[in-house]
Amino acid sequence: MNESGVEVLMDQETIARRVESGSAPEWVVDHFESFTDGLLGERNGSPFPCYFGVESVEKGQPLYTCVSSMTDNEALFSLGETLLEYIDVYENHSEQASLVTFFRPPERALSEAEYHDALWHVLQVLHAHDPEPWPADIPTEPDSEYWEFCFGGEPMFPTCRAPFYDTYKSRYCPIGLEITFQPRALFDGITADTEAGQRAREIIQARLEDYDGVCPHADLGDWGVEGDREWPQYMLTAEESQSPDTCPMNVSRQHPKGSVVIGD
Repeated sequence: MNESGVEVLMDQETIARRVESGSAPEWVVDHFESFTDGLLGERNGSPFPCYFGVESVEKGQPLYTCVSSMTDNEALFSLGETLLEYIDVYENHSEQASLVTFFRPPERALSEAEYHDALWHVLQVLHAHDPEPWPADIPTEPDSEYWEFCFGGEPMFPTCRAPFYDTYKSRYCPIGLEITFQPRALFDGITADTEAGQRAREIIQARLEDYDGVCPHADLGDWGVEGDREWPQYMLTAEESQSPDTCPMNVSRQHPKGSVVIGD
């Protein structure tokens, strides 16, 4: 895997080596240290809520990429290429090989609303330039319990950490936007319709309450469960007036997606 460290796919050993040697950009160092400290540390005497994520980082299982901009189309096209590479290799890399994506922090502090805009811009650009058609068994309408973001033919769950979370510290990243892409296949055997999945949810929600010091967010739910929606879970709302009321993403089954317009 390329050693340049930005806009390439890296395993945990590679990014850790670059951070420790001082060869990684300062913002990459800050992101990686914030991520590992967050998942491997404690808050309010409680470990990070998602014990699957904790175990994955402890074992060095995630893959990583660093993106030089949240808005520059060239950087986002490169992210798409890295995401395709990840989709090709993650199953052979490890059982819990999510893709942790660090974005270069903006030059000024952004509001919560601007971070929501940034997330959906990233996902819209990825979709607009996806070389694979939207999966036939996934609805294009986000207001469905079976909708989820897809790329490269792979349904996946992208979750974010960002600087605006004062209360939900499990979603807090002081550096900038961070997206962890988790293919649906990583959840096999632990979905809401399984005993293991129900038990995992109980444990994670109990740890969430201890870690954050508040009740779990009302938008947290499960894919495929009536009444639950996945898109609001990607970047949980901190202040209701700052978040979108409906999913901002425009999904098309047309392929290639020439009619899906994106901004600069």
